[in-house]
Amino acid sequence: MKPEDHRTSSTGWLRAAVLGANDGLISTASLVAGVAAAGSDRHAVLLAGVAGLIAGAMSMAAGEYVSVSSQADSEKADLARERRELATDPVGERSELKGIYVQRGLSPALASKVADELMAKDALAAHARDELGMTEQTKARPLQAAVASAASFTIGALLPVILTIVTPESRIVWVVTISALVLLAVLGALAAKIGGAKIARGALRVAFWGAMAMAFSTLVGRAFETRT
Repeated sequence: MKPEDHRTSSTGWLRAAVLGANDGLISTASLVAGVAAAGSDRHAVLLAGVAGLIAGAMSMAAGEYVSVSSQADSEKADLARERRELATDPVGERSELKGIYVQRGLSPALASKVADELMAKDALAAHARDELGMTEQTKARPLQAAVASAASFTIGALLPVILTIVTPESRIVWVVTISALVLLAVLGALAAKIGGAKIARGALRVAFWGAMAMAFSTLVGRAFETRT
């Protein structure tokens, strides 16, 4: 039988990828627009963009690593506790597992049989999955999360950096802003399509917040304009 493909199976990596790319695009485009609006030359704008890319990617990687490492530590502690409880009170743990299956709709007799068979095969895995909600798919992977977040941020941040290089100096603000908004709308629409949501709504909400960030950055840059 062919396994069904559910949208929820992709929500984890999709959220992380879209968040990283959006963050990289919005923050770097806003930084570039703000510095360019202040009247800085191309070299200064490019330096700000590259510095923002590197700092942002490292920040995303560090943040994800620390956050997911904390999750991994919690998972290990919970598994160690379950392992101790299985060793000291197997009868109580079997009863706990049976109760979980009864709550899910199985008859007491069937729940008892299922609990017996699953605990006979791998008691710790049964409790990890059905009591703690841990599976191989949801297992915390700090290094993988850090690399994925840094990579997605970098991909998003590359557009404003590249545009700063190839765009005439006097048009950097407008070209970077418009191009970033278009790409943000595309990313929002793509995420909505994969997630089964309304495409227009997904595109608009991402583009809106990106526009707000770049508008405020540009206003700040204008306020501290360096040209005389």
